[in-house]
Amino acid sequence: YTVQVTNAAGCQSVASLGTTVIVGTPPATPTISAGGSTTFCAGGSVTLTSSAGTSYLWSNGATTASISPTTSGTYTVQVTNASGCQSLASTGTVVTVNALPTQPTISAGGPTTFCTGGSVTLTASTGTSYLWSTGATTAAITPTTSGTYTVQVTNAAGCQSVASTVTTVTVNTLPGQPTISAGGLTTFCAGGSVTLTASAGTSYLWSTGATTAAISPTTSGTYSVQVTNAAGCQSTASAGTVVTVNALPAQPTISASGPTTFCAGGSVTLTSSAGTSYVWSNGATSTAITPTTSGTYTVQVTNAFGCQSIVSAGTTVTVNALPSQPTITAGGPTTFCSGGSVSLTATPATSYVWSDGSLSPSINPSSTGTYTVQVTNAAGCQSIASAPTTVTVNSLPATPTITAKNS
Repeated sequence: YTVQVTNAAGCQSVASLGTTVIVGTPPATPTISAGGSTTFCAGGSVTLTSSAGTSYLWSNGATTASISPTTSGTYTVQVTNASGCQSLASTGTVVTVNALPTQPTISAGGPTTFCTGGSVTLTASTGTSYLWSTGATTAAITPTTSGTYTVQVTNAAGCQSVASTVTTVTVNTLPGQPTISAGGLTTFCAGGSVTLTASAGTSYLWSTGATTAAISPTTSGTYSVQVTNAAGCQSTASAGTVVTVNALPAQPTISASGPTTFCAGGSVTLTSSAGTSYVWSNGATSTAITPTTSGTYTVQVTNAFGCQSIVSAGTTVTVNALPSQPTITAGGPTTFCSGGSVSLTATPATSYVWSDGSLSPSINPSSTGTYTVQVTNAAGCQSIASAPTTVTVNSLPATPTITAKNS
């Protein structure tokens, strides 16, 4: 190409030197290929690669063949060919970067430290779906073992949060099943007891409600105990210890075979109400005793369980002494002639019985014989007979006759 110019006077210049113009072909409109999904979650990216060119100009100012956007937007590219010609901008590629859900929190439905056999419910804050560190995918989990638990939630865009802060669950071991040791026989009679002692623990709970290390039951039953360790965990109940408390026999009664007040030389039979064995206050072990001396007699009976009753009411036996053997005092000679008499007087007493049947303190025998007396005292006891007193009554001689003799 040349040019001539004309000035204001109308004069035309000679032609300029020639200039050669070369018109290059612009490159085709480029295309963009995505190396993955163009919709992703914050923290991700996608590689957008332009079709071939000598140089590149992206809508974000990048000049590389590929870009990896991490923010939402519409991305285009222009390429320049070897002739330096720039293409039209490519069709826009839309990149959508969805926000992550906020870091979730975990709320515990109870204490996170508990004993074996317990659990706690851990619930994640709201999400569309869930992934726990255990692999569980529910909104809540109920762990029963010690560990640290976290959760990630996914929102409606399918984006997963970072993990929640750690929630620690501590599951303490239960103490071993306790044992009970008995401090004596576990079968005994009413009024007795036995001490039952639990194996070691920090605290105790008996089936009776007692909270001491040992109890002393006095009634029949099956007794068990649970112990708690330093972590506050309670054991299972021990095996039951059976305590049998046998009833005492009823208080016995004593029946007398006759009067319980009598005179020396007599007796009465005292009989206990039924039992398996007997112990009387005088040491006798028979069902009945026959006391001959004054005293108060009691009895205890033992039943088939070997339990001894309380002592019976006392039965008092009174043995009154006999009066001393009486003596007879003669008021004159005990040998006299027929028609006479002698006064025989007994020692003083309450009543008298003479061998001739008389009942007075004195008698006046007028016939030959041996006389004795027994006396009775105020208790009604009769003495043995006195020594005999012999009375001899001599006959009178026959009435004499007088014979007259003539002189």
